[in-house]
Amino acid sequence: MNILLFEDADVARLYPITTGRPAFAALCASYRLVDWLRDLGAPLVPVVRPHLRALVAADYADLRPNLSWDQEQTLIVNARLVPTASNIERLRSLVRQPSLGCVRCGPVLAAAWLPTATLAPLRDREEYGAVLAAIEQATAALPELKMALMLFEYPHDYIRANEAAFAENIAWRLNRGGYREMAEGVFVQGSVSISDYVVTNTQRGPIVLEDDVAIGPFCFLRGPLHIGAHARINEHAAVKDSVCLGHTTKIGGEVECSVIDSFSNKQHHGFLGHSYLGSWINLGAGTCNSDLKNTYGKVRMEYGHQQVATEMQFVGCMIGDYAKTAINTSIFTGKVIGVCSMLYGFVTTNVPSFVNYARSFGQVTESPPAVMEATQMRMFLRRNVQQRPIDIQLLHDMYELTRHERQISSERLML
Repeated sequence: MNILLFEDADVARLYPITTGRPAFAALCASYRLVDWLRDLGAPLVPVVRPHLRALVAADYADLRPNLSWDQEQTLIVNARLVPTASNIERLRSLVRQPSLGCVRCGPVLAAAWLPTATLAPLRDREEYGAVLAAIEQATAALPELKMALMLFEYPHDYIRANEAAFAENIAWRLNRGGYREMAEGVFVQGSVSISDYVVTNTQRGPIVLEDDVAIGPFCFLRGPLHIGAHARINEHAAVKDSVCLGHTTKIGGEVECSVIDSFSNKQHHGFLGHSYLGSWINLGAGTCNSDLKNTYGKVRMEYGHQQVATEMQFVGCMIGDYAKTAINTSIFTGKVIGVCSMLYGFVTTNVPSFVNYARSFGQVTESPPAVMEATQMRMFLRRNVQQRPIDIQLLHDMYELTRHERQISSERLML
């Protein structure tokens, strides 16, 4: 069996979460989709947007560049599939059944199980759009199977899915073994450091700590939680209710029901709730976001010029990779913060990528990639990470991809 993991044309709707990473690498409820699919034990072939090919080849060296044509059958998976234990179990059942077919979410292909030979046109196609067309052509005539698979449609879906799937994903993780229970409902792997006067509450779910996690004194942890390897929880922090932390993160203040991906810092006082933070983000001291409207009503998001009803009462902010906030920055409910942006003061509107946003002070200016190159280098050095040419190129590619976001002259003040 092969696994063909493809980003479809709608992956751009997930910006800024997927601006600088493949959709299968976005963290949610303690897992990434690629983590689940690796467990299936089959050759895994990614189809990603052109600007991510070099990055994927370098950072996911175990993935294959081409299908193995000697494999009789291939499982096709949309990279926007929500990484939940339920979804993966449905994929397992798909490949166990003898009948071939596809699973769609509306008109969109979510997964397919088909003979590898039907994908022969992919041999001669390298252009991204042509590959997507070949996949659609190969699956068009397949019978549609009755199976429920969930796809991410918009960035706020990550917040919804993180909360909804946390319990089942954590249970799956613990059932696989490798953890020891050091206190009631607190599970650890490897060596962890927990200071005195840390209070844990596991009535709502377990707390899972990966290797080399350090918890400072006087912290409050309420499960379910997943804290990634090498994370640091600073003294007096409160981390609670479906918080998912990637590896090498630093956390302080109050964090609730949020995803913070690897190498990001929120290590000072301030509140973060029902939000998604990408990688290499730094929130300055006193930065807070709102995740609830004063009217207690459902939150509507603005993506470009489109208004989308979330049907959710709690929605915070979606922040793209490399974004930074100054001290005491205040982010209003349901705001989208682009990659490589710098925020100051009150954030009352969505923020484009690569801008210095100080609207409350009367200034919004563009930040060129050269500034982010130097910033990236300094950040990497602090974490003993080598800056590679592909990391620099990604900054320039993201700048071009988000150029349209910076047409902000007519943007209205939106509270």
